[in-house]
Amino acid sequence: MEMSILMARFLGPFFVVVGIGVLLNLKRYQKLIMDFFENTAVLYLGGVMAFAIGIVIVLFHNVWTLNWGIIITILGWVSLVKGIVLIVCPAVMAKMANVCHKNAAVLAIDAVVFLVIGAFLSLMGYFV
Repeated sequence: MEMSILMARFLGPFFVVVGIGVLLNLKRYQKLIMDFFENTAVLYLGGVMAFAIGIVIVLFHNVWTLNWGIIITILGWVSLVKGIVLIVCPAVMAKMANVCHKNAAVLAIDAVVFLVIGAFLSLMGYFV
């Protein structure tokens, strides 16, 4: 449980800040997403970073018990898979990014999900 708390303290504020940033700057983030997927080098580095973060979380927190800590494990696996997809077949992710670029509501929903997950993890990491 100590590892869950440590990772919640790291991931919670990160997700909160990202969620708030996207919500406050939807148009700018729509452009940022498209710029990201148009730059091959940045796309590759993003994939490597997502893969590295995912593998670290999975290695240190691959806990499949039915409590709040499973959220961290799932986030680790999602990051790992996202990194693999970005590295191996970036065109798939580019198509998904195109949806966010055309529809600000999808990006806003993603940001709210980030904010809720971040707030919950922060609560569990710092206050419980």
